[in-house]
Amino acid sequence: MLFSSITFLYFFLPATIFLYFVSPQKGRNFVLFVMSLLFYAWGEPVYVLLMLAQIAVSYVLLWLAERFRERRAAGIFYILSVLLPFMALFYFKYFNFFMNTVFGMKTKAVALPIGISFYTFQIVSYCVDVYHRRVERQKNIVTYAAYVTLFPQLVAGPIVRYSEIEQTLTHGADFSKIRVRFGDGVVRFAIGLGKKVLIANVAGEFVSDIAMLGQRNVLLSWAYAAAVALQIYFDFSGYSDMAIGLGSMLGFQFPENFRYPFISRSVSEFWRRWHITLGAWFRDYVYIPMGGNRVSFPRWIFNILVVWLFTGLWHGAGWNFIVWGLLFAVLLVFEKGVTRLVWRKRFLPETVEKMFCHVYVVMVILISFLVFHNDRLSDAAADIQALFGAGSRIAHDVGDTQMTVYSYLMRNRVVMLCIGLTGSTPVPAWLWTKLRERIQTGAAGDRIVHGLRSVGAAVLLVLCTAYLIDGSFNPFLYFRF
Repeated sequence: MLFSSITFLYFFLPATIFLYFVSPQKGRNFVLFVMSLLFYAWGEPVYVLLMLAQIAVSYVLLWLAERFRERRAAGIFYILSVLLPFMALFYFKYFNFFMNTVFGMKTKAVALPIGISFYTFQIVSYCVDVYHRRVERQKNIVTYAAYVTLFPQLVAGPIVRYSEIEQTLTHGADFSKIRVRFGDGVVRFAIGLGKKVLIANVAGEFVSDIAMLGQRNVLLSWAYAAAVALQIYFDFSGYSDMAIGLGSMLGFQFPENFRYPFISRSVSEFWRRWHITLGAWFRDYVYIPMGGNRVSFPRWIFNILVVWLFTGLWHGAGWNFIVWGLLFAVLLVFEKGVTRLVWRKRFLPETVEKMFCHVYVVMVILISFLVFHNDRLSDAAADIQALFGAGSRIAHDVGDTQMTVYSYLMRNRVVMLCIGLTGSTPVPAWLWTKLRERIQTGAAGDRIVHGLRSVGAAVLLVLCTAYLIDGSFNPFLYFRF
């Protein structure tokens, strides 16, 4: 089931909120569990059994590990609790690619369960944290199942650790704050829905229109690259906003997943702002256990390569994802291992240096997302060459008809590009903050601000509903991961 669907917005969500809040405290996790299963089974009726099996197996294995804590068997049960979810992930996501790449064997394609990468990482992080006594094992299997299946972030994140929502799951939401959080959640959800429906979907249409041309000029090539990046960003950050908003409505506080990544001045800063929960997961459960940066320089390079190889593979079983991940590994090694030594002495004015770094990051991101977007490396290479007026994508003999088509496409989508570029920066939030501060100086300032937020959320919901009724099916890109 999609967040950006009429069924979810006007049937599933109201029913879930009603059942959740009319239920007694002890029954709320059961309501969340059942409704989350319904949410997942709406699109994956078969693979809901796989998820339930993983929940049951990991629960039993951790119970056995705790019971035999002082014996060698505890370690075996713990290893199995981590290994089995990864084995399922490998089979469904990577088996065909592995057999085809390593052995050259064509195997029957296996359908990828939606969101398996996300809930696998949540199960594994829980198992690791319980075994190392960072959190207490959840003895109530329904509460544990509610954590794994929690529908707001089940299929596309953010990756939520058990410790981050343990208090709410175990003791319930703080109802002294629920009214404020519910209102904030509605606004956050509406913003995320607007990002997805009004920007990401429109950017996706622009990408499809340009791709259908076959050939284009340099200007359209850069517009295509920008639209690809904006589609991926607003699609995923929109889903994260909706997930965080839904969590807030139900009394949960999910971690932020994006913080304006396109304003970064280095690749490392970009990854501190982009898909934050995934980066933190690999940092805490892979990079640091391998030694992090407290090792020799060659070993540090190896650690970076391993983490970013896994990061690329996490997004998909394909050479484009492997190259995409290793590209960032090389750039991070270059930045941290070379440029920080060079830039200790400033050769350029600070303003020029900041501008240069920002342009460099934007170029890297646009190129990297072309690799990410294309299933075949040859198509990615052609799109990258087109940015510089070369390759098979560039039309060299452009007639009047083609120029008219190119001009029409740009004029038709330039507003969307401008809105998307502006919306990917802190400018809208800064403007709202300044407006709110001015309004709140008055006697009825808080009520006016509350009214403006409510009206804005309602307008976004109406616009998105109209678009969804009239538009075509357009699922979230990150559902395939």
